[in-house]
Amino acid sequence: MHEDDNQILIPPSFSALHCDARQRLTASMAHVRERYELCEDLAGHLVEQAQLLYHREGASEAGVLAGIHAGLCAPGSGVDAAEARWITLRLAELLAWRSPALPEPPAPD
Repeated sequence: MHEDDNQILIPPSFSALHCDARQRLTASMAHVRERYELCEDLAGHLVEQAQLLYHREGASEAGVLAGIHAGLCAPGSGVDAAEARWITLRLAELLAWRSPALPEPPAPD
């Protein structure tokens, strides 16, 4: 199977995390696809946790998302700051919650 045969469509919002200023990929497509699958799966798994925090803890939607984002930004989370931001915004989308205002991650070197 060739790399181009993969059926997974990576949204532009995610592939942009792995592009330079000229919109060229800074990593292999296989790496970008692997990271996308990880981040999309993580966002999906966080839906239930976010709903529990919202309903059981009485936190606001923004508060729940901010807490999850902070956890994703912590060292050892397995994702970088740009991916943490993308996961949090994707989680808001999956929950049909307003997208939170999150800091832009630092630009890659």
